[in-house]
Amino acid sequence: MKRRIPISPCGILVLAIVLAACQGGPAASPSVASNPAATSAASPAAPTPIPTAGITADVSPSVSAAPSPTPAVPNFKHVYVIVLENREYGSIVGASAAPYLNSLIARYGLATSFYAETHPSEPNYIAMTSGGLQGTTIDATYNLDAPNLFDQVEASGRTWHVYAQGYPGGCYKPYIADAVTDGPGAVGQYARKHNPAISYTSISGNPSRCANITKLAGFDPAAADFEMIIPNQINDMHSSSVNAGDLFLKAFVPQITESAAFAGSLLLITWDEGTSSDRGGGHIATIVATPGMAAGSRYSGDCNHYSMLRTIEDAWGLPALGEAAKAKPLAFDY
Repeated sequence: MKRRIPISPCGILVLAIVLAACQGGPAASPSVASNPAATSAASPAAPTPIPTAGITADVSPSVSAAPSPTPAVPNFKHVYVIVLENREYGSIVGASAAPYLNSLIARYGLATSFYAETHPSEPNYIAMTSGGLQGTTIDATYNLDAPNLFDQVEASGRTWHVYAQGYPGGCYKPYIADAVTDGPGAVGQYARKHNPAISYTSISGNPSRCANITKLAGFDPAAADFEMIIPNQINDMHSSSVNAGDLFLKAFVPQITESAAFAGSLLLITWDEGTSSDRGGGHIATIVATPGMAAGSRYSGDCNHYSMLRTIEDAWGLPALGEAAKAKPLAFDY
C-alpha cells in the first residue's frame, strides 16, 4: 500500500511549478492546487528525480509586521497648558513630595522621555510657543517679531487666553511685579520671563490682544480654546519646593478636570527645564490628560517642547512652526 503524505496547497503549487520547469511540462492548475482532497486522492506517476544542487525554494515567505500607526491627534475642544519650573523627572515622578501630581500620572498619561531644549528658563518658553529659541539665550526682556502659537490660534478663528498669576494687566512689560494674592496657592511674584505671550511684539504692541493676558483669579476653563496657565514663582516651584507646587496644583487643577469644558479637551502639565543638562535642558516630566484616556497611559518616545507644540498644531490643523515640523506629536491613545 502506498503511504499518502498530506501536502499543503501552497506546497503542491510550488512543487508543480518546479517540476514543470525541470521537465518542460505545464504547471499545475491553480484549481487543483486549491483542492487538497482531490490532489491526495490521485495516484500520480513516480516523479523524475529533481536535481537539488543550487536550487532553493522559499515556500514560507517572510512577512514583516506592519508598524503600528501613530494615533491621530483629536480635534480637542480646549487645550490647557500649565508650566512649572526647574525640576528633573526623578524629583516629580514617584516623589513623596508630589502626591497630587503622582495621582494625575496614575489617572491619566505621562511622557517618560521628555527633555527640555536648553537652560535657563525663558528660551524654553519661547521654544514651546514658537518652535525655536528665536535668539534667546538668557532670562531677559525680549521683544520678538516671530510667528507664534498665539497668532496661529487666533488666525484659525479660535481664541486664546493666558492666566498669569500676579500679572498687573495693561500690557505690563517690566521684568518683575510685586507679590500679590491672586487665586489659589501661596503669594508670590509674577515674572515676565515665564509669560511668553508678552515677549511677542504682535501681542505686546496691541492693547486689545494684551487683554487676553489676565490674572489667575478670574480663571474660566471655558473662556478660550487655548489657555496657558503661568503660576507665580512660588507656586511654579521656581523659588519654593516641589510640595509647594503640588499643593497649588491640587487646589487649581480640579477647576479644569471637574468642569464641563474638560470634555473632549486636553490638559498638559510640563516643566520649563530640569536641573541636569541631559539633551540640553534636562529630563522633565510632562503629564498628558484627557477625560477618556486609559489610566496609567505612557508614551516612551523621545520628545520635547516642540513635540508638545506639534501636538496642539496637529489637533487643530495648524502649520507646524520651526522645529515642531521635525517633531512627532505626543502619541497617546486619546
